Amino acid sequence: MADAATPQDPPKTERRRFYWPGGLSARLLVLTTLFVALFGLMALVPALADFEKQWLLDRVRAAELASLAPEVAPDRVVSEQLKSQLLDGAGVEIVAISVDGIRSLVFAGPRPSVAPYLVDLRDRAPGLGLFAPFQTLLGADGRRVRVMAEARFRKADFIEFVAPDTELKRALAAYLLRLVLTVAFVSAMAGVLVFLTLNLFLVRPMQRITYAMERFRADPDDPEARVEPSGRRDEIGRAEVELDRMQADLRAALSSRARLAALGEAVAKINHDLRNMLTSAQIASERLAALKDPKVSQALPRLERALDRAVKLAAGVLAYGKTQEPPPEPRPTLLAAAIEAAAEEARLGEPGVRLVSEVDPRDELSADPDQLHRILVNLMRNAREAIELQPDRSAPGQIAVSFRRQGRISTVRLVDNGPGIPERARERLFQPFAASTRPDGAGLGLAIARELAQGHGGDLILADSGPEGSVFELRLPAGRRPRTTATRKVGGKG
Repeated sequence: MADAATPQDPPKTERRRFYWPGGLSARLLVLTTLFVALFGLMALVPALADFEKQWLLDRVRAAELASLAPEVAPDRVVSEQLKSQLLDGAGVEIVAISVDGIRSLVFAGPRPSVAPYLVDLRDRAPGLGLFAPFQTLLGADGRRVRVMAEARFRKADFIEFVAPDTELKRALAAYLLRLVLTVAFVSAMAGVLVFLTLNLFLVRPMQRITYAMERFRADPDDPEARVEPSGRRDEIGRAEVELDRMQADLRAALSSRARLAALGEAVAKINHDLRNMLTSAQIASERLAALKDPKVSQALPRLERALDRAVKLAAGVLAYGKTQEPPPEPRPTLLAAAIEAAAEEARLGEPGVRLVSEVDPRDELSADPDQLHRILVNLMRNAREAIELQPDRSAPGQIAVSFRRQGRISTVRLVDNGPGIPERARERLFQPFAASTRPDGAGLGLAIARELAQGHGGDLILADSGPEGSVFELRLPAGRRPRTTATRKVGGKG
């Protein structure tokens, strides 16, 4: 028999006790209306209290004027008819005054069966009467109110009257209804105006940015996903500019990743055949080593070193972005010799771009020799190609290399007199496929060089660039300090 279904907790969405609008526009409208209504209700209490006080004061003044009638009447006697007219006109039943501490009854009406409640308007403390109107509205029907206040039209300590509070209740209820309707109307109008204003200046631009982000997430190549900056100088304008820059950077990164994937796949395909070719070249170099020709013996070590580097690169499939560079194996390396070997491979020399070395032959770096060689070759080759492609060049090309130590950091400084790097290319100078200015360039040289430098715990930076040339600084951990310091200059090949 199947087990009985056990009760499950309802989804979180079913536990919500009230509906809350999901859109920012609707929330702004609701919140604005609620806040304005809340502040309107806070102002309603003192307004209602002031209305009751003024209504009672008006009755006090009418009763006070009525109390003057006996003083001007013949023999100080008021007829019953006139008395009734005066009391009805003032809306009261009993009027009394106090002069020099003596209280006297001016007009007497029917004695109430229930003692009236007292409202003393003399020197009332602030806030004491705020809730008096609600006591009146919520009180039982048929009650009477006794009001005491200071006299204005005659010399007396105070004047008081007793009257039914039925008319006061009706006046308070009508006034309260008018206040509630006014607050509701003002709240609605304020909410709509604030909603329209915020929707125009805030919500709609945010919706446009959100829509662009959604389109960009779905398809980064969609031209509709680009946010066109509106030129605003507030936070919305800054968000548009930053989003536009971020989208451009992400498009470049995605493009680079696609090219890297294609490049890695191509390298994987040709790696096997390339290793076979390099093996054949190594066999040929070994046969050449058996010859006794002095010229062959002089050139053979360089050929063997180049073949060894190529074999290592092919064996590890060191395609940028397809595999990681192997960790460096730092050891003390003579910088001058490394510069000469890199200059030769980068094809520096007369009559083309010449090398000027200001490095002492005994200066050392703590670096992997093969990776240091690749860094220097990439920097020198890029500088040479930029100088050779410079149109209408009259001065000879030159790459100057210097060296200095600062604490535990060694800095190799390469200065060329080329055309410099354009301003727009500097932000992406070390990104793969983004920095090449040659039609046949891949834009990988500087990216690889910087990765190798950072693998050593150092860095490669563009220190300066302008119409007079560019300055790159390679910063690596310091090697052994030489005993003496000397400087030499080398022209032509290193």
